[in-house]
Amino acid sequence: MSRQLHFNLFLHDTGHHEASWRLPGSDPHANLSLAAHQHLARVAEDAKFDSVFLADSPVLWSDPGRRPAGKLEPTLLLAALAVSTSRIGLIATASTSYNEPFNLARRFASLDHLSGGRAGWNIVTTAGDAAARNFGLQDQPLHRTRYERADEFLQVSTKLWDSWADDAIVADRTSGVHARSELVRAINHSGEFFRVDGALNVPRSPQAYPLLVQAGSSADGRGFAAKWAEAVFTAQPTLAESQEFYADIKRRAAEAGRDPDHVVVLPGIVPVIGATAAEARELDAELDRLIAPQYAVATLAHTLRVDPERLRLDEPLPDDLPSEDEIEGAKSRRTLIVDWARRDHLTVRQLIGKLGGGRGHRTFAGTPVQVADTIQHYFENGAADGFNIMPAVLPSGIEKFAGEVVPILQERGLFRTEYRGTTLREHYGLPRPAHRFVREGALA
Repeated sequence: MSRQLHFNLFLHDTGHHEASWRLPGSDPHANLSLAAHQHLARVAEDAKFDSVFLADSPVLWSDPGRRPAGKLEPTLLLAALAVSTSRIGLIATASTSYNEPFNLARRFASLDHLSGGRAGWNIVTTAGDAAARNFGLQDQPLHRTRYERADEFLQVSTKLWDSWADDAIVADRTSGVHARSELVRAINHSGEFFRVDGALNVPRSPQAYPLLVQAGSSADGRGFAAKWAEAVFTAQPTLAESQEFYADIKRRAAEAGRDPDHVVVLPGIVPVIGATAAEARELDAELDRLIAPQYAVATLAHTLRVDPERLRLDEPLPDDLPSEDEIEGAKSRRTLIVDWARRDHLTVRQLIGKLGGGRGHRTFAGTPVQVADTIQHYFENGAADGFNIMPAVLPSGIEKFAGEVVPILQERGLFRTEYRGTTLREHYGLPRPAHRFVREGALA
């Protein structure tokens, strides 16, 4: 088969534009509604998307005055969606800074069993002192320390998923043996951050490991992705930046001894779709008019680590902003925003308008054909293996994308018309991990 696109739907309450909840007809309580999430997942599954994805953080994300701020715990929600769907992958975010490997490995193995092999884990290290204070710490750990902990967290998690052999369970009623005990092994891990005996109390799951996803674009994040990630979500506002990131991740993966084709790069795109280009631009402009500047400026100031009073709406960003090296959280997002503002000579008002739509992801307003053309151009010019689809408005944005953009890409032979497998790894064209002890020759 020729190379084909991969699509992930990023589920985000009423849509990724921060003012989407203010549109007539939106459901401002969709963030807490199982029915709303079920509908979105089914629309994506009917369109043959690879997966749906839920972001998360162990902290209240934003000022609750700004937009729906409550978040249901993602693995619980995806467990409910597992029985509402049958094929689409289910990816949840979980932090390596504020969890322990045993609990998280068990949670994702359980989701993989419940869904028949459709679980994925978006691995984050969590920036910000506010999250740290929710777990008894005064300050967040250093950026590099968070990634060092994440690396060991993955070492422990993969060992735990491998602590049961695939054929450990025999369920032999005659002999009275349910599992071969010699094929269930303690991992006896002792490292800088974790001491874990194991074995895991969940047998090896259908995919062996959940699909491993990563979204950091700093130097540390890229290195971590090259070692561990099988899919990478990234925010890149231009084609050139997407091409640079794509080439760098593939190069790093090869240098790490991995097959670059087994690291699927998915930039985010925020499509605003209209029957005509003018209609799409009108909806985009209406959304931007509904942004509440007082909240947007506060959020931007937090990301840049400056006093909000220093950000004047009709002036450019101050010249003396803290550098990426001077901050400990969201380094790559800070640099993306500052570079974008400087390059395009944006005022703060213009910048918050652009960020309100996609927080630094590629935003595009146009017809279904124009959206399809943009996606195809990125895909065929070394910028993407597919896209993290982030509709500005939900549910209408994904309904239009699924009903009007996907058929165009299917007609062009760029996207599947039917699922060819049952697991998330099969959707992404990725192998099932071999058992660690088999690889090392410890088990026959």
